[in-house]
This record gives sequence, structure tokens and C-alpha cells, in this order.
Amino acid sequence: MTSTSTSPPWHHYLNRRMLICVFLGFSSGLPLFILLSLLQAWLAKSGLNVKALGLFALVMFPYTWKFLWSPLMDRFHFGRMGRRRGWMALTQALLFVGIGGMGMLDPLTQLTAIGITASIVAFLSASQDIVIDAYRREILPDSEQGLGSAIHVNAYKVAGMVPGALSLILADIMPWHQVFWITAAFMLPCLACTFVIKEPKVYGNPPKKIRDAVFLPFQEFIGRNGWQSAMWVLGFIFLYKLGDSMATALATKFYIDLGFTMTQIGAISKTTSLWCSVIGGIIGGIWMVKIGINRALWIFGVVQAVTILGFAWLANVGSDPLVLAVVIGAEAFGVGVGTAAFVAYIARTTDPRYTATQFALFTSLAAVPRTFINSSVGYIVAETGWFTFFIVCFVLALPGMLLLPKVAPWNEKIATK
Repeated sequence: MTSTSTSPPWHHYLNRRMLICVFLGFSSGLPLFILLSLLQAWLAKSGLNVKALGLFALVMFPYTWKFLWSPLMDRFHFGRMGRRRGWMALTQALLFVGIGGMGMLDPLTQLTAIGITASIVAFLSASQDIVIDAYRREILPDSEQGLGSAIHVNAYKVAGMVPGALSLILADIMPWHQVFWITAAFMLPCLACTFVIKEPKVYGNPPKKIRDAVFLPFQEFIGRNGWQSAMWVLGFIFLYKLGDSMATALATKFYIDLGFTMTQIGAISKTTSLWCSVIGGIIGGIWMVKIGINRALWIFGVVQAVTILGFAWLANVGSDPLVLAVVIGAEAFGVGVGTAAFVAYIARTTDPRYTATQFALFTSLAAVPRTFINSSVGYIVAETGWFTFFIVCFVLALPGMLLLPKVAPWNEKIATK
């Protein structure tokens, strides 16, 4: 007897929840790219030297350590607004004020105040990420986690076009303080969305004390399937994107060493990378509806690892613009599909009672290679050369794949919540 699938086609999943993911993904990405693109351009145009400009990278500190205050967002709520919508509305309103107010400062005489304000914006942005990740996990059933995560990630990336393109164009025709307020105003539709959407259903008993909010998420995670299973999961989260993260850590330096001009790098990288990544995320999300998160991790993990070898190919070929476009596009596509599956897996791994704390912990762990291990990349390249380095990155992409039978078996079926 042949069984027929009762799963609806993927386009049936394009519902109100996915539209919410678009708004919240945009809201999550906008402040980050303001700090990465607009702030840097503003300070550079004001004459800040490169050393001082580099120090502003330290304002990104909250993104790595956001799990430290995430229990507050599992514990406290704001009356009728609820636990998730209350925190979202608060952080989004403060981000609007903080971003706009930062642009009213003078880089020549108030650099310290700008640094403090930028740090506050980063803290608010990281805090918004905590609650948005929790909200998305709680409104999406497991069958929609893949597509929802892909839509969120793509909206996150598209948000970068506002401070990275529109705001820079506006800066040529109007004062910087007006540019910052206009850019900050893009937070307002996201704030309006927060007031319109509903608070997600609460599963079980959320923590009622700070101590419970801190300890119960860890206790639940370890007690779920024991210490050994918990360590397999944490090891997988740490390793799955390690090779890919290392391969792109010094990508611009690699392109320059091959002899590409800055114009070639900028034109090819900016256009090809963004859109191939977006396309990869969309295809990954749609495909996950059909094959499930577990199998997506296997298939997309292979794509993500193999595309690293494109850099080794480019290292042998040299400064060929066509090959550069192919390699960057393939790598961005691999990152797009791999990230969609990875974020969906992290979301599914959290317990709905402690989503904010567990999600923040897992994403912080995933950021460790990018933050710390990537700092050793320059030393490795100096010893091995570019070709061998990329082979090493490919090899380092394999341990995460080898853990898949333990954490995401190919044939395991996960019950939909």
C-alpha cells in the first residue's frame, strides 16, 4: 500500500506568520547594519583616523554576550503587552530614539558620547534579537521553522541596504543628523507591527523568579536527554559553520593578494554575494518544507562545505573576475541554504518555556568561531599559503557534518508542535 503525504505544498506556508517574520527580520537587521555601515561612513567622513575607527568595532561586544541578560526576557513581562511583545516594543522604541539621537552628536567634539551611544544601540539591538528570536520560535510550528528562519535571515540582510546604500546616498544631499533620523524612522513600521501582532501562546510554566530564569533553561536542556546528548548538540552548534566562517574571515585580503582591484572586489562582491545569499536562503527555506530540517542540515551542509573549495580553485586560477563572481556567488548560496537550516535547527532545539535564554545561548556559542577562532586565521595563512588554508577550512567543515547522525538523524521524524 502506497502512502500519500498529507503535507500541503510549500506556498500554503506563506501565511501571516511569515509576513511577521519579514517585519521582525528587518527590525533585527537594521540596527546592526547601522553600526557596521552608516556609523563607520559618518566617522570616516568626519576625519576620524583608521586606528580610532577600528576601536569602534568594540561596540559589537553585546552581540556575543547577550545570553547573560536573556533570562530577564524569559522572566519579566509588561502587563497586557505580554512577555515578548512588551520587550520588543521597548527595545524598538529606544532604538529609534538612540539611532536618531546619535546622529545629532558632533564626531569632532563628542566622540566619547558617540561611542557610549553606539554601545547602547548595540545593547538594545542585541536585546531585541533575543526577544525576536524567541517570538519567532514560539509562533512557528516545527513544520514552518525552516521557511520562517529563511525569511527572517533574508529580511535581516535586505535591511542592510538601508544604512549601506540609501542612507549613504542621502548623506551627499543633506546633513548627517537628518540622515540618521530618516534611517531610524525605518524602525517605526516594525514597532507598529509589534503593536498589531498577538502575543504567542505560553507553553508550560515560564519562570517566575530570576533564579529559575537563569538555572531552569540549563537544567531542562541537560535533563532533556542527558549530559552526553547535550554535549553532542553544543558541539554541533559550535562546529557546523566553523569551516565556512574561517574561509571568509580574510576574504577581502585574499582577493587583494590575488591582484583584484578594489572596484572589482566591491562591484562583484556586493552584488553577487547579497543576491546569491538571498536566493540560497529562499530556496533553502522552501526545500526544508518538503524534506524537513534534519535532512536539510545534511544536504545543505555538504553544499556549504563544498563551496569552500571554490576559494582553493580561485587561489590557483588567480585574478579572473569571472571565476571570482562564480566563487563568491557559490559560497554565498551555500551560506544562504546552510544558515537557513542551522537557524531552524537552533530554534527547534529550544524549549518554548525558556526560548529567549536557550536561543541566546546557542546563537552566542555559534558566534564563538567568528569572534575568537577567526583571529588566528592570519597566522595560519602566513604558514600555509592561501590554497592550503582553504583546504584546511574544508576539512574543518567536516566534524560538524560527522555529528549529524547524533543530533539530526536522516530518517528521524520530529513531531510538529
